[in-house]
Amino acid sequence: MHTIRHIKTRAIFGAAISLLAASTVQAQARLVLPSGSVILVRTQTPLESTTARVGQTFDTIVEDTVGIDNYTVIPEGSHIRGVISFVQPANRQQSGVIEVDFDRLTLSDGTSYPIQGRLTSTDPTERRQIDSSANQRVVLVGGRGGIGAAIAGAGAQNSSTSGLLGALGALLSEGRNISVPAGTSLAVQLEQSVSLRGRGARRSGASTILTDATTIRAAQRALAAKNYYRGTADGTLNYSTQRAIAQFQADQNMTPTGNLDWRTAQALGLSVGGGGTGIGGAVLSSAEASSLRRNAQALVGRERQDLSVSTIGRLNVSRAYAEGDISLWFALSAFADNAELYEQIIQGSGTSDAAVIAGRSLIDAARRVDTAFQAARPSGTVRSGWQSIRSQLAAIDGTYSQ
Repeated sequence: MHTIRHIKTRAIFGAAISLLAASTVQAQARLVLPSGSVILVRTQTPLESTTARVGQTFDTIVEDTVGIDNYTVIPEGSHIRGVISFVQPANRQQSGVIEVDFDRLTLSDGTSYPIQGRLTSTDPTERRQIDSSANQRVVLVGGRGGIGAAIAGAGAQNSSTSGLLGALGALLSEGRNISVPAGTSLAVQLEQSVSLRGRGARRSGASTILTDATTIRAAQRALAAKNYYRGTADGTLNYSTQRAIAQFQADQNMTPTGNLDWRTAQALGLSVGGGGTGIGGAVLSSAEASSLRRNAQALVGRERQDLSVSTIGRLNVSRAYAEGDISLWFALSAFADNAELYEQIIQGSGTSDAAVIAGRSLIDAARRVDTAFQAARPSGTVRSGWQSIRSQLAAIDGTYSQ
């Protein structure tokens, strides 16, 4: 029996290592930076409404490394090219206006990607105004703002020049030109997702963007509970979710990027592996893992008792056994063994990638038990005990126990 368990343990650990290796290879291959993600940059040349021309390009440099699920995708010092798409110098009645797009990302190693990005703001008041409508044009307006211009949303994406200027209204009343000096911090918001190559794990974790659907769904629920979000908790990082995140960040005196990063997730009270996991995901504490393992083993004992099976596996010869009941016993036994391995991984690995992967594997094992329950006739005590375990597993995957 000991030999069989030892072989099983080695096999499951081997599977976990294989999963981890596969995950690492995938991360090193391609990761998707979602639409709506914000990248902070600094201008390398000034922007002046008196001299700017439509089609003119300008260079910006990425201020901080961008990560996805704790893997670097845009190293600090990479460049994003801006293109002036509309400009109007100031006159006596109206302030200057500049509209810019961002069309190319060039990484520090020279690798280049086409992108579609627009200007946004990290000023809380400006960001709320921009986010008040999903399809506004975002422009620089002379005369206001700490960067030599205000950043504002106005009109629709397909609005005419007169429509844009009319929507800006009182913002144009000062009649001043835009003067944004070199070295000014700006925020680039992606209008389409971009697939990038992962470049090794970051262990700082604080600002890396989380894209796991389970974490996004948990964030949506947390934001809804705090009255920031009113949509469906569907695990999609959509416009409404990013707007709610930005509003929450502003109220927490954080830079309102709208990115679901580790710092924001922790401020929302989410369990995200302590900010150190490379693939993103929640893990149980050592005490929680031990409690789960004990409950699983106790439930196997109760099911064996209900089936009149001895501790050495001897069946009651006077009893007729249904296939579904034996299958449930086997499934519960396998789950208890997996729960024991999960406890060992948690105690030995903390919040490492292996612990996150083990948690996902444990959820898969739980779903096999769920399937076995459908064909079995367990006692009410066994059903109740399993429901309690399912509730514990919700800390790993908030969608599992629904």
